[in-house]
Amino acid sequence: MTAIPSGPSGSEPVVFHVLPVGGGIVVMSALPGAAGDFKGDMEHIASWTPAMVFSVVEAAELTAMGAEALGPRVQDKGARWVHLPVPQGAVPDVALETAWPEVSARARKALLGGGRVVVNSPAGGGRAGMIVLRLMIEAGEAADEALERLSGVHLPAIGTEAQTAWAMKAPREAATFIRHR
Repeated sequence: MTAIPSGPSGSEPVVFHVLPVGGGIVVMSALPGAAGDFKGDMEHIASWTPAMVFSVVEAAELTAMGAEALGPRVQDKGARWVHLPVPQGAVPDVALETAWPEVSARARKALLGGGRVVVNSPAGGGRAGMIVLRLMIEAGEAADEALERLSGVHLPAIGTEAQTAWAMKAPREAATFIRHR
């Protein structure tokens, strides 16, 4: 576990919570620009050379935080951007739930190859924690151990009981599990 601040001196830094998952690295953070330095946060994300960036926010939240250019900027930096619009405190709707297996498989493939995946939400917990926990379990970790490890990195990592339940119901892919200490 590593928490790495980004952002310009004099501004409140955006903290990146780093976890080894499935042979790669998952970074959980606040949305770029949350502390007022969208450009600096984007450069920090790019320096991690992620294969994928998940943004678990609604379009209105992107606009409100000055991050409406996030998708194109992530793609300009060579990463795949996945927009997962989930309302605050909620879980994925039927459409997102249907799309999730393919999105998750791509993320886990990147992780298995030693790649990096960034997951962000407005404050870097709640919805981001829900997605990270789901990926951890699907990458092969036991659900209770994954929740404990995630909570040790960022507490509170997951916002609601419903979000925790959605993540914990993930199927475990034991073949890709790599134990982390």
